[in-house]
Amino acid sequence: MYVSGKNILIVGVADQSGSLSELPVRVLAMDSRAEAIQCLRSERIDTVVSHWELMDCPDGKLLQTVREAKPSTPTIAFVQPGNMQQEIAARGLGVDAVLGEDANADFFKETVCQLLKITGVKSIEALRDTAPNRRKRAGPAGATPQQITTQ
Repeated sequence: MYVSGKNILIVGVADQSGSLSELPVRVLAMDSRAEAIQCLRSERIDTVVSHWELMDCPDGKLLQTVREAKPSTPTIAFVQPGNMQQEIAARGLGVDAVLGEDANADFFKETVCQLLKITGVKSIEALRDTAPNRRKRAGPAGATPQQITTQ
């Protein structure tokens, strides 16, 4: 279902792309920095989601490159659960959201919806209506999407 013209580049966390299937976005899943850079050159990308440690690009270097080249592009970093060094480094870099690898799919989807201002997603609305406290358990250290996406 791709109707809004939003393109999301997902690098190193392709397993997360399935949780976005309900959203009106096009997901471009890549495994390496080289593929991601080529995609960034050839496609209009609205959001970049990347694992902090890529095989060919450690220590968030891909996200740093994106932040420097396109500072207005929203970014999401996936870090190792409980790795405070990665989380602090990602926040220091200025990414828009930091999620642990163990963040649940609904929390990831909700974070993407907030960054891209996507509304009307039935599964997200249903979660908000039926389980208002779910958000406290979904993210790292009990953070809500607002706490994660706000620097």
